[in-house]
Amino acid sequence: MYKTTLKIDGMMCGMCEAHVNDAVRNNFTVKKVTSSHKKGVTKILSESEIDEGLLRGVIDATGYIVKEFRCEPYEKKKLFRK
Repeated sequence: MYKTTLKIDGMMCGMCEAHVNDAVRNNFTVKKVTSSHKKGVTKILSESEIDEGLLRGVIDATGYIVKEFRCEPYEKKKLFRK
């Protein structure tokens, strides 16, 4: 699993978050995508790494600007550890 974090400029409301989330879901295979216009952040969980150039292109096409891209391996936190 991979966690991709984007800093996005231009999101002003909940509809902006929905536009970004829908663009990501419609163009990539993801497990989860969430956005916050207040923080200017979108977080994506996926099975494989997402190509930065393709992702930037998809977001740019919606009218928003990706300011920062970070992709890192993600391990789900376990509730109970032995």
